[in-house]
Amino acid sequence: MLFPASDLLVHPADTLAYSYDNSQLQSIPAAVAFPRRDKQIMQLLKHCNQWRLPLTCRGKGTGTTGASLPPAGGIALSLEHMNEILEIDPDNRLARVQPGVTNQQLQQAAAEHGFFWPPDPTSAAVCTIGGNLACNAAGPRAVKYGTCRENTLGLSAITGSGNLIHTGVRTTKGVVGYDLTRLLIGSEGTLAIITEATLKLTPLPEARRTLQAIYPDVTTAAAAVSAIMAQPVTPSALEFMDGQALHMVKNYSDPGIAGNAGALLMIELEESTAAIDAATKRIAAAASIPGCLSVEVARSQEQVQQLWRTRKALSPALRNVAPKKINEDVVVPVSRIPDLVQGLTGLAQKHAITIINFGHAGNGNIHVNLLIDPDDPQQLAAAKACLDEVFSLVLGLGGTLSGEHGIGLVKREFVRREIDDPTLALMQQLKDLLDPNGILNPGKTLP
Repeated sequence: MLFPASDLLVHPADTLAYSYDNSQLQSIPAAVAFPRRDKQIMQLLKHCNQWRLPLTCRGKGTGTTGASLPPAGGIALSLEHMNEILEIDPDNRLARVQPGVTNQQLQQAAAEHGFFWPPDPTSAAVCTIGGNLACNAAGPRAVKYGTCRENTLGLSAITGSGNLIHTGVRTTKGVVGYDLTRLLIGSEGTLAIITEATLKLTPLPEARRTLQAIYPDVTTAAAAVSAIMAQPVTPSALEFMDGQALHMVKNYSDPGIAGNAGALLMIELEESTAAIDAATKRIAAAASIPGCLSVEVARSQEQVQQLWRTRKALSPALRNVAPKKINEDVVVPVSRIPDLVQGLTGLAQKHAITIINFGHAGNGNIHVNLLIDPDDPQQLAAAKACLDEVFSLVLGLGGTLSGEHGIGLVKREFVRREIDDPTLALMQQLKDLLDPNGILNPGKTLP
């Protein structure tokens, strides 16, 4: 038997738990399989190809775009039992892990040796490394350390045709062959199933410093972001909240922000003990552009928690107002953030929708939150029209439709606006080569 009864679910009451992710979509699979070895996946794919059974792999289902939704009547392949940390090699600054390892588990294991893996999505406590790699999820630290693509050395993966392949190297330099590692990362399981990853670790910083800067408006805050990113000290996190977000936080839990605050930057530095004070002065000076209302530096852990109180209060506030809000993670050049937010303000007025903006300003990665009730047909129709214009706005500013959430199902119809037909045709040829029968995560990523 390919899967013992304990590793296979077929009753609808059991498979229901694997029919959704963190999007508002749902699709019930015919079965859920829990592999523990590569050979099981290879054998399963042989049967899926023979019978043309669609298959979607998944981690903990924390994605927001429907990328891990199983095809109706198909198979959900849950990799949660492939959850071993195979190696931590501090001498070579690398770790080898299976895809079911959570981000937090890896961070804890690496920390015991004085290291960390830079990608740190908000859901790090539960999201898996396989899921992080599937959509190139990164989090706030990407501004300094890069995304999964910059922090992964190599992969083992099984293509849609059932072949086990190995990509990349164990060294930080290597140019033999094509870069298949970066191709698979972000492909949302449409090309191959990642079964092992060799990850590049970074030494834990000796010192960390947190700053909070307040501005009268978004334009001034965005100018400060450009000034901060133009000098040599790169922050490890540079988070942004617009005036609407600050207003909502005040209504939920007063964080003590001045009433004339129109935008906020949360800045975090990670440096050596010898360099942290000088780096802090430099960042504070860069943030203190004309019009800046205040720059506050935390000098204790209690002050750090106080400064982060505003940012941490935002998500509960949004959930309280709109539990089923729409959250998009668009990216624009840093200098175009003011144009983006001003454009979004106009769209909010045009479509009578409250839009809250926050996110990773150092990358220009802004989370655009439409506070609607999708169960209200009128609001849903307005949201669809608004989203259409949001994406047009982003692309018109030289941006991209997604920074880390991926495409999945919810953005698939918009991909053709960003990628031209010849490029899409080449991508489809790659898909056909690695997954000739189209059984891996069909209907995702490509239009």
